[in-house]
Amino acid sequence: MNLRNFGRLTVVAFVSLTLAACGINSVPTKEEAAKAQWANVEAAQQRRHDVIPNLVSVVEAAAISEENILTGVIEARSKAMGVNITTDDLSDPAEFEKMQQAENQFTQALGQFRTVVEAYPQLQSNARFADLMTEIEQSNNMITTEIGRYNDAARDFNTEIRTFPSSIGANIIHGSEALQYFEAAEGAQENPDVDLSGITGDDS
Repeated sequence: MNLRNFGRLTVVAFVSLTLAACGINSVPTKEEAAKAQWANVEAAQQRRHDVIPNLVSVVEAAAISEENILTGVIEARSKAMGVNITTDDLSDPAEFEKMQQAENQFTQALGQFRTVVEAYPQLQSNARFADLMTEIEQSNNMITTEIGRYNDAARDFNTEIRTFPSSIGANIIHGSEALQYFEAAEGAQENPDVDLSGITGDDS
């Protein structure tokens, strides 16, 4: 190898290392990882949405008198499914907030629903209802897990684009924007206190 070729290889190697250090590859790689994880969040959310129609049918067949609770679940599901968010929206605080609020409201509606239906022994003894409630519980756990993984991936990407030297490639070449974090509403995973006196006849 002559000196000229050696010099060229040295320059190429130097440029390649410099570009790599500036986040040319790492920034899009971490961004795609976060977006792929978001797809898992959406799949878990959809799994929960899909359970509701069957759950509604079982509850209606049991002739539960608390229509407001059931209506609230149906409306919350409809609202959550009506908020369409793409991976491009993960960097849009306003759009992400709409989706986050809708899903949190759906979670809260399900929590209130579960509290109320515990007053109906005929539902508790219904095997189909028990299976559906188990499915919802599993879906809730999956959502929590996948959201945690997404937040970790988003944090990894956000750190990358703010850290030198990757910030150079992120800002100049990729035009990267920070991804939003999903934050559950305070108390969203807890069943709320609900006044059941109108259902059970217990005024105490």
